[in-house]
Amino acid sequence: MPGGSIYVQPNEKYTGSSPQWWYEKFWREDAANRRKYRYAKAAVGFVIGVALGLRFGLEGASALTGLLLAGAVAGGDWFVYWYSFHKTAVWRGARRGETITGRALRRSLGRSGYRVLDGRAIRGQASIDHLVIGPGGVWIVDNESWSPDTEIACYAGRLFFGEKYGSKVAKALVERAEAFAELLTRETGVPVTITPVMAVHCGLMPKGGVVMAEGLTLLRPKLAAKLIRSADGDVLNDAQIELLTRTAARELQRV
Repeated sequence: MPGGSIYVQPNEKYTGSSPQWWYEKFWREDAANRRKYRYAKAAVGFVIGVALGLRFGLEGASALTGLLLAGAVAGGDWFVYWYSFHKTAVWRGARRGETITGRALRRSLGRSGYRVLDGRAIRGQASIDHLVIGPGGVWIVDNESWSPDTEIACYAGRLFFGEKYGSKVAKALVERAEAFAELLTRETGVPVTITPVMAVHCGLMPKGGVVMAEGLTLLRPKLAAKLIRSADGDVLNDAQIELLTRTAARELQRV
């Protein structure tokens, strides 16, 4: 695939005539047009910079101000396009969402007494990407990505991905949270309620980057740790956290 990563195994989903393959193809073919428009924007920036230099009595340095503003405009334009492409990396298969989210969770929550277990499953049943246990309670965090133009929203309490209902996605993750909670409660004797969270790596999210619908919270990966830290910190004590973590490590299969 165009621009594939040597660190991610090829997947049929991202090859051939998939939306991801075509997205990369059109992106690369449009590079010449992006450069042309960038030069035009930089030229306008140069003219404005020169005019500003003359306006503020910098006749001797007006050309320099023009060049500086042209460079800033070109650099800003490049960054905007690069960032829009970079945000689709997980959807395109160039990066792994669970790696990104797992690293962010451990970095942000480790010092606050939280434990993060990656890639866990109840034997013979569905798996999850991250199990987070700490003072504020227990969460499961899964990772997903949709095409860049897919709007993710809640209308009248229902979850939508574009024009499609998201009820199956929400129900599946809510049921996994309930199954994990039942297992941990049974094995430890500690009453556990697990909050399901989905880290969305690509797709159109509303302002604020959070959607709550049908028992599921969807958010940008960088907001997951913030959501967890905002919970009441007196739900579990150190002994319970240790017991739940050891039990999860023993009873849940690594995937």
